[in-house]
Amino acid sequence: MTAFIIAQTVEDDSAIFTLHMLAGLMLTFVVLLRIVWGFVGSKHAKFIDFSLHPKSVFAYFRGILSGSKERWAGHNPASSWAALLMMLFALGLGLTGFLMTSGPNKENFEDIHELLSNGFIIVAVLHVAGVVLHTLRHKEMIGLSMIDGKKNDVPTSEEITSSHPAAGVLFLGLVIALSVYIYKNYDRQNQTLQLFNTQLKLGENEASGHGGDSDDDD
Repeated sequence: MTAFIIAQTVEDDSAIFTLHMLAGLMLTFVVLLRIVWGFVGSKHAKFIDFSLHPKSVFAYFRGILSGSKERWAGHNPASSWAALLMMLFALGLGLTGFLMTSGPNKENFEDIHELLSNGFIIVAVLHVAGVVLHTLRHKEMIGLSMIDGKKNDVPTSEEITSSHPAAGVLFLGLVIALSVYIYKNYDRQNQTLQLFNTQLKLGENEASGHGGDSDDDD
């Protein structure tokens, strides 16, 4: 949301616009951590537990229209697809943003970057709407289950054995470590970021020969 709001409200030639790219970089890293957790994490966080079959999706939406009270211990079909799409959109945004700041042909990726951004926001809004719908239909604060992994009326066999607080602390520590790394390697005057031996140009002075007064968007 930070990256999206900046992109919509701040002029491309503003130094503040570089925060759009830094926020996008952090988003990409967080999503990469989530993808790792999708393979090694708790039962319902794993991708193998996602309900992605088209028949399941159609049945889910029919159930909404018919007032079905069917429950899922993990992701329901709609949230399974929403989570997967948001991860793919985020990775696409990170890749196109990287290509736009590390190469000479950024115009080739701008339209793709904007398309992915709009797609991400649309899916995110629909996902939040789904959370609200679930909360109203089932009288359950489903948002809390995204933190502790616990849901009401879940069979014992489907419960997770632990919310893995150590993994949460580790992931948080990694995010903080990357934030510190970016802060130390971001050149505010030249609007460049040295990221693991790759220089990303977050701003480009086109109007004059001295740096820092204007920049391109990513």
